[in-house]
Amino acid sequence: MSTITIYHNPACGTSRNVLALIRNSGEEPTVIEYLKTPLERATLERLLVAMDTPVREILRQKGTPFDELGLADPKWTDQQLIDFMLQRPILINRPIVVTPLGTRLCRPSEAVLDILPHPQQGAFTKEDGEAVIDAKGHRVAKH
Repeated sequence: MSTITIYHNPACGTSRNVLALIRNSGEEPTVIEYLKTPLERATLERLLVAMDTPVREILRQKGTPFDELGLADPKWTDQQLIDFMLQRPILINRPIVVTPLGTRLCRPSEAVLDILPHPQQGAFTKEDGEAVIDAKGHRVAKH
């Protein structure tokens, strides 16, 4: 059984890049497509605590009903925002990755590198063509 779990949306390029980076470290994670298998409240709350992240920081705005629901309004409590995310999982930003080294919303995709227990095993280039890992498994320096 894998020690890594990714809450994944295969339609999201960042999520696909993170999954590929996990696999590039030699791990085959547990993949939870949270739009097909919505999270339970306890799971979402556990992830928020593990990330030590405010609820509003994992709300996704782009391509979601965020604006039409008025979720930017400070009147909404954390529990109400969680209710919205449970009712409409597309509002949960992605991907969220859980490893033995931590839990993180991996945006940008390279953020996953900080919590992977094993090093990258070879070169990796993101879908947009940006080189992230060189042939020796090291991060490519950004200019």
